[in-house]
Amino acid sequence: MKRIVLVAALALLSAGAVQAQNPQPGQQGAPAPGQRGAGRRMAMLMQGLTLSPDQQVRVDSIVARYQAQMPAMTQGSPPDSAAMANRRALMTQQDAEIRAVLTAEQQTIFDRNVETARQNMGRPRP
Repeated sequence: MKRIVLVAALALLSAGAVQAQNPQPGQQGAPAPGQRGAGRRMAMLMQGLTLSPDQQVRVDSIVARYQAQMPAMTQGSPPDSAAMANRRALMTQQDAEIRAVLTAEQQTIFDRNVETARQNMGRPRP
């Protein structure tokens, strides 16, 4: 049962990563409308990167592992500061593990995307 859930989660996460690698014309690599939270963030971080099949599998595995550890958030109510701190720490660890999978050239793009995401935090989304 756990294996089926993991395979399904990886399939869903792969779809987001593929979208990040192949943005639609006019989107400038922007996340697809309706993509939220972790999927939107991951699409932003992977913008401009083309992963090898091996890298894709490794990144999907890392994302799935950290997604399972993220504290639950209730829509409509703000998370407490401890949950947000935990979430930030997990995202930082996840980013470091993903970065380690990338080539030096890909790391440069990834680092730029991470910095852009940090600068855009808290800004209204279109």
